[in-house]
Amino acid sequence: MAKPYSSSFRERMVRRLVGPRAMSANALSLEVGVSQPVLSRWLRDAGNVGVMTRPTKKHGKKWTASEKLRVVVESAALSEKDLGEFLRREGLHEADVKQWRETAETALGGPSREQRENAEQAKQVKALERELRRKDKALAETAALLVLKKKVQEIWGDEDDSTARRSEQ
Repeated sequence: MAKPYSSSFRERMVRRLVGPRAMSANALSLEVGVSQPVLSRWLRDAGNVGVMTRPTKKHGKKWTASEKLRVVVESAALSEKDLGEFLRREGLHEADVKQWRETAETALGGPSREQRENAEQAKQVKALERELRRKDKALAETAALLVLKKKVQEIWGDEDDSTARRSEQ
């Protein structure tokens, strides 16, 4: 039969599982002697009733640039499992870290999405200009051939000389 735990004890355990200094359910389980599945269930139940909410910008931690950079660098080397634990410990969401990473890359001179799109468009423009020059040359050549054909017809006429002599006879 399961041990009855007080609601205040459950709340304290849930608080230790969330926030900036959160522990993993496994570590807390070893420390307090409550099984990991029970702690995980309490955490899940607390999320369902709204005890755990993501801090708003008003109540959340103000992150300095150096802290953001530290988080970005540390998170880059972590596996998916370790990243999840790291984010819970820091009290962050993966979207926050992705946004900070993009901001850092842009600030460090890495090409932004807009710059990459502009570069792709510039390549397309060059290719289209090259094709246009090629087609202009082909059109000019065709026009020159038509002009030459017209001049040849003016000089020699439409009929072949041998044909004209036979019809005259």
